[in-house]
Amino acid sequence: MGEAIKMTRRSILAGAVATGAFAQAAASTSAQAQAVMSKASAADVAKLPRVKGQLVDPPFVHVHEQVATSGPKVVEYEMTIHEKKIILDDAGTETFAFTFNGTVPGPLMVVHEGDYVELTLINAATNEMMHNIDFHASTGALGGGALTEVNPGEKVVLRWKATRPGVFVYHCAPPGMVPWHVTTGMNGALMVLPRDGLKDHQGKPLKYDRIYYVGEQDFYVPRDENGKFKRYNSPGEAYEDMQKAMRTLTPSHVVFNGAVGALTGKNAMTAKVGETVLIVHSQANRDTRPHLIGGHGDYVWATGKFRNPPERDLETWFIPGGCAGAALYTFLQPGIYAYVNHNLIEAFELGAAGHFKVEGEWNDDLMKQIQAPTGV
Repeated sequence: MGEAIKMTRRSILAGAVATGAFAQAAASTSAQAQAVMSKASAADVAKLPRVKGQLVDPPFVHVHEQVATSGPKVVEYEMTIHEKKIILDDAGTETFAFTFNGTVPGPLMVVHEGDYVELTLINAATNEMMHNIDFHASTGALGGGALTEVNPGEKVVLRWKATRPGVFVYHCAPPGMVPWHVTTGMNGALMVLPRDGLKDHQGKPLKYDRIYYVGEQDFYVPRDENGKFKRYNSPGEAYEDMQKAMRTLTPSHVVFNGAVGALTGKNAMTAKVGETVLIVHSQANRDTRPHLIGGHGDYVWATGKFRNPPERDLETWFIPGGCAGAALYTFLQPGIYAYVNHNLIEAFELGAAGHFKVEGEWNDDLMKQIQAPTGV
């Protein structure tokens, strides 16, 4: 029966109903959406300007405009698939990862609504497996998965139109092996910004000074009869044991950006008091509950879709598995902020935690220690 029910899960979530000024902004957005959905001829697309997107490793994000200063364009990206061993923790636990551009997660791509994404996907000749890519933001052909199946030593080029503003997951989805590829790190995110930028619940512009991309990943590393993590010489050798571990639905590691501690200590994300930071957070497989200890979500699109008004002043937000979310926060105090999955077992025992290191002056009005600890 297990063979008969292998399928992917998609969540379609509606946003809150907007009123007042946001409703007026939504009407304008609707008109823009209709224009974006208008079918362009091949000749029309051929006339569009082309730009090359320069992808960078997460948590960083490539340079981009928050508000489009020109019309639609074709944004060209290139990603190379690498199968590689990675170390997950300080104990030296290792696993084979399937990666886009060599990182877990893959890079965040940023375009504007109405742009075309043109991806050259390369499967390195040194790899063992066939791979592809499913863009949750795209329309048709299993998100592009049916048109991008590439064997080692091959490349494919896919173009699709970005018609829905928001942050979206992408992942590998080869027939019969989707869970294995996704839970070995082969996923990332893409952000489609409204052409006129982000808006608050009243339709007023929102800007950010910095942006970071956090990709949360559940790993399922098999153990031997003594409870120690096993090691393998190739991905294929690990497959049978990985299948058994995945079916327990109990991850061995839940981490941010590929490893325990990848975003802590010297790898902490940075900001200054008064700066507004956009945090894009994806989880391609399991639900998660981001929480900024000592801070909040000033404006949050938990399911990541920018036509919906953002929620405000959240302590914790819920991102369903197979989804990406976005949160804006203006830092008001200096210090170390822990950014965690508020399933605290996953944060503190399995690794789903990162840090923000914030510089600036302390505000006693917001918080002050009245008396230091003393004897009673």
